[in-house]
Amino acid sequence: MSRDAIVAADRSHVWHPYAAMDEYAATDPLVVARAEGAWLHDVDGRAYLDGNASWWTSVLGHRHPRLVAALTRQLGELDHCALAGATHAPAAELAEALLARSPGMTRIFYVDDGSTAVEAAIKLSVQHAAQTGRPGRHKLVSLSEAFHGDTVGAASVSGVEVFRRPFERILFERIRVDVPTRDEGWERAFAQLSDVVSRDADSIAAVVLEPVVQGAAGMRVHPPELLREARRVTREHDVTLILDEVFTGYGRTGTFWASEHAGVTGDIVCTAKGFSGGMLPMGGVLTDDRIFDAFRGPRERAFYYGHSFTGNPLGAAVGREVLRVFDDERVLDGIPARAALIRETFERLGRRDGVAAWRAIGMVGALDLDGGSGYLSRGGWRVYDEARRRGAYLRPLGDVVYVTPSINIPLSDLARLLAIVEESVDAAWVG
Repeated sequence: MSRDAIVAADRSHVWHPYAAMDEYAATDPLVVARAEGAWLHDVDGRAYLDGNASWWTSVLGHRHPRLVAALTRQLGELDHCALAGATHAPAAELAEALLARSPGMTRIFYVDDGSTAVEAAIKLSVQHAAQTGRPGRHKLVSLSEAFHGDTVGAASVSGVEVFRRPFERILFERIRVDVPTRDEGWERAFAQLSDVVSRDADSIAAVVLEPVVQGAAGMRVHPPELLREARRVTREHDVTLILDEVFTGYGRTGTFWASEHAGVTGDIVCTAKGFSGGMLPMGGVLTDDRIFDAFRGPRERAFYYGHSFTGNPLGAAVGREVLRVFDDERVLDGIPARAALIRETFERLGRRDGVAAWRAIGMVGALDLDGGSGYLSRGGWRVYDEARRRGAYLRPLGDVVYVTPSINIPLSDLARLLAIVEESVDAAWVG
C-alpha cells in the first residue's frame, strides 16, 4: 500500500489508543515500515530515533538478531500449546532462568501483558488472604498518581485521573495514599502509607507500588529508602506487597529490578514490556512460597485464572533469549555510561527558564515544562513536533518530556537523541 492508502485506511477504520480521534484525524501520522536497533523507518525512507523504546518495551532495540533467531527457531517447532494440563520446554526454561535472578521468588504465573499481570496479582492477593483465614482482608492500597494498567482491576488501583474518571462507577474502592504534585514530599506520602497499613491491616489484602519510578504519572522518582520502609511495614503487618515492575524492570532504572535499589523484593512481582524484548505480548507474575502455598490442597483452592496464550511457546522462547542476551552482552554493565549522558542532558535542561523540574535515573530522563496542566497539556506535543522534524520519536506525557530509549542503545545514537531533545525543547518551549 502507498502511504496515502495506509493513512486513508487507518483514518477510516483504526481506533488508536490514548488518542482524541478528532485530533488524530487532523494530524500527519508517522507511518512506520520497519525498525532496527534504536531506529524506526517510515514508508518514505526517513529514519527516527525511537526515544521511548516503543512504549518502553524494546529494551534491547528493535529486531535484535538473537531474538529474531529465537522466534524463528521456535516457530519451526511449536507455535502454540495451551498451558492447561500440558507444558513445554520454553515455559519451563524461562521460569527457571527468570526466577534464578529474582531473589525470594519461586513461582511464575504467565500472563499476556502488564495490565493482566497486575489484574492477576490483585486476585492472587485477595484469594491468598481468604485462604489463609483472613477473608476480611480484601482492600487494596495504592498511590494517588499510580498507573498499573487498563483492565478494571488494574485501573481500580491506578490514580491518573484522566484514565480512571470515565469508569469510576465500575471500579472497586481502593485506599488512596496522596502523593506530591511534583517530586517533593515523598516522605509524607510514604509516612501516610505506613500509617494506613498499621491502622487498617486487618482489612488490607495488598499494597501495590511502582518501585522507585512512577512511569505514566510523569516519570516521577522517589527515594529507594521509602520503598524499603514500605517493605518493612507490610512485612510487620503481614500484608502482601505487590511490586509493579512492568515498566521499571529489565534494567530500565539501571538494575535488573528497580526494587534492587532498595535491597528489597515484593511478595508478588509483576513484569511485562521488556519481558519479551518488545517482540510479543507476554508477561509474568512472580510469587514466593508464602503466596503459592496458600493455593495448595483441594480443587476449590486453585487459582482459576488464565488466558488462551498464557505461557505461549513463542513468547517464552523469546523471553528466555532476552535473558541470555542480558548476560552474554553484559547489558547492565553498559548502563552507567548511558545513564550519565541522560542525567547530564536533563540536568542541563533543568536550568532552562521554561523548565520547572527535571529528574533522571538509569535509562530514564524527564522534565516538566513550566506552566503545564498535566496529562492533557499540549506543551509536550510542541516538543514532539520539533523532535519529529529533527528525526526522533518522542511521545510526551502531557507537559512531561522524557526519554526511555533501548537500554543498549549505541552511545552515538543516544548522543544524537539527546541533542535532538535539547534542540526541540529550546525551539518549542524555551525559545
